[in-house]
Amino acid sequence: MEDAMIAVATATALTAALIASAPAGLLAHRALRRTRAARALRIDTPHGIDERGFVRIGGIDQWISVRGEDRANPVLVEIHGGPGAANSIHTARTRSWERHFTIVRWDMRGAGKTFGRSGPGGQGEVTFARLYEDALEVTRHARRLLGAERVVLLANSYGSAFGLRLARTHPELYSAYVGTDQNIHAGGHDTSAHDALLERLRAAGKRRQLARAEEIGPDPYAWTPRQRAAYAKLSAQSDPLTLDTIKKVVLGSMWLSPLHSLRDLRDLFKGQSFSERITAGTAGFDDRADGTRFEIPFFVFQGEHDVLTPTAAARAFFDEVEAPVKHFALIGDCGHFAAFRRPDAFLALLLTHVRPHLTAAPATPATERLA
Repeated sequence: MEDAMIAVATATALTAALIASAPAGLLAHRALRRTRAARALRIDTPHGIDERGFVRIGGIDQWISVRGEDRANPVLVEIHGGPGAANSIHTARTRSWERHFTIVRWDMRGAGKTFGRSGPGGQGEVTFARLYEDALEVTRHARRLLGAERVVLLANSYGSAFGLRLARTHPELYSAYVGTDQNIHAGGHDTSAHDALLERLRAAGKRRQLARAEEIGPDPYAWTPRQRAAYAKLSAQSDPLTLDTIKKVVLGSMWLSPLHSLRDLRDLFKGQSFSERITAGTAGFDDRADGTRFEIPFFVFQGEHDVLTPTAAARAFFDEVEAPVKHFALIGDCGHFAAFRRPDAFLALLLTHVRPHLTAAPATPATERLA
């Protein structure tokens, strides 16, 4: 299922309403918080890099941010989810990552600042296949810019649909694959997320919402736009942890990002709606059928209670993966958006399990739970 669309749709509505009605005092508080965050984001180390702007990718200008305290650190190229849910809003939350990695963040075609640059008419072809080619071009741009032979591929949520295919097909470009909010496509056969939604609604005695979820059905590729919106609301409101994360992490990151003006936030919302068309390209995907063998180290760090991209499905796929090194870890007190709810815990996993294997020999596969 197109997971982050469920959560982001709710955050979008909440934040759009906030922008429209924000009193002067709230805007002043936002300005103060953004100023403080901007100071914390400064990179002034001798070998650091902070380059943000538009790069010509796939025939259009696309927003790319490259940040890190030492160019000699491993390069990490991030593929965000949604589709259309740009991760650039989380830059302040992941500041600690930049001490150990050079982070390349890209607002995809149809998303965030890329969407805002030229609007819906200037995005060109907006399909999964086109964005896949864009991701390769962004990877090659990062390698040239930073002089890196290979880069770490970090894919989250819907972005992991790209990530699995990039990692499987282009081991010459990537030193490791890291998936989080790992989205496993099963050719429309896996109904576990919908089944879990019904169970949550049934347990809460929400009969009207339960009837609506049953009416919508388990196949996201058969939903109308109205059904998709209704399912988004049901999913977010039925799980307290997801709803809490939307409010505190997603909405909070949007509102306080020092890199995003109010206009940028409006573009982010519009881009998310615009990008829904990309999901047509993944309707028939079957990740197992495409192959579970990878030639590079393979890692999945998943929120322990993720109901949008179910943890059990991610673990079941991981168990079938063959790779030189592989490791699965649960991040406690997290559902979806685990990397951004607990960014320091996620960094600890990157340092403990990923970074040593960028140059080291293979080790025994392992699984852990991070409390």
